[in-house]
Amino acid sequence: MSDGPPSDLERLWPDEWQRGPRFAGVYSFMRLPLSRDLAHADVAIVGVPFDGGVNRRPGARYGPRAIREASEHLRAHPLPGQSLWGPLRALRVIDYGDLDIFTTYIDESMRRIQELMEPVYAAGVVPIALGGDHSIAIALLRAFARAHGPASLIHFDAHPDFWRPDDPDRPYHHGTPFRLAADEGLIRVAESIQVGIRGTVSGAILDEVREAGLAFITAEEFAMLGVEETLARIRAVVRPPVYLSLDIDCVDPAYAPGTGTPEVAGLTSREIVQLVRGLRGLPIRGFDLVEVSPPYDPAEITAILAANLVYEFLELIAATRDESPGRAEGGA
Repeated sequence: MSDGPPSDLERLWPDEWQRGPRFAGVYSFMRLPLSRDLAHADVAIVGVPFDGGVNRRPGARYGPRAIREASEHLRAHPLPGQSLWGPLRALRVIDYGDLDIFTTYIDESMRRIQELMEPVYAAGVVPIALGGDHSIAIALLRAFARAHGPASLIHFDAHPDFWRPDDPDRPYHHGTPFRLAADEGLIRVAESIQVGIRGTVSGAILDEVREAGLAFITAEEFAMLGVEETLARIRAVVRPPVYLSLDIDCVDPAYAPGTGTPEVAGLTSREIVQLVRGLRGLPIRGFDLVEVSPPYDPAEITAILAANLVYEFLELIAATRDESPGRAEGGA
């Protein structure tokens, strides 16, 4: 990488990790260094392999592994119109591995996820969480709020995930995280927005979402507005600090079949990439990408899309940092 003494990044990420056949070598996202050393990181890829909150098709517990495997073809090179040096030259990124959670106990898992994510935020590191089902978002937002306060939420999804729990003593499933987050003051509802909402399941709850003051753009509205106008509406709503939650089922099952609750007439893969890229410059301090379910993913097309979206997340973070290569190469 650099001609002088090895930097922090070079010590963690030897050149040979990027050589050889892409199907071999270190098991991590984009072959990034596997490390729990937050002192030498700007960003941490964190697996959250929990799908005990689904009420239909399970399998998202295998999502983090599938996304990492699908990332094998990605390279640390910049794309035209994005960061000058590529995100891995502007940022020190580690793969933090998977959180050690209690897969069959949802209450304990929510507590554990929050507990394990708080040190990541406390270290000033931006986490990108790989789910898992969307129930994990409540634990992630609790950890986020401890570090940054209530979030302005950008939420891409086919479903609002704003259902009120039927039993307050059993509040957790993948349809409740943002209702719980609103009730707990973890998100600033009036400065949050959901994009891609559709389907008969969502229709049952949209009046409550509207009454709560949460802005949303349905998939049908998005089709009429287009990418640029949708981005303008997002930017008009959100305020720092921002949290981005992306459920892969916001994308049409033609492009992302590997998910637990697919809904027809969704976004294309090109549109979701354009939307994420269009968030450049926003102060996003936390990310999750959830509901990738490999058992329903023929030819790995869902996981490949998810891996590319994580790369786009890295570009967003790089855009808020010094994009010269001096930071990474100098180890400062």
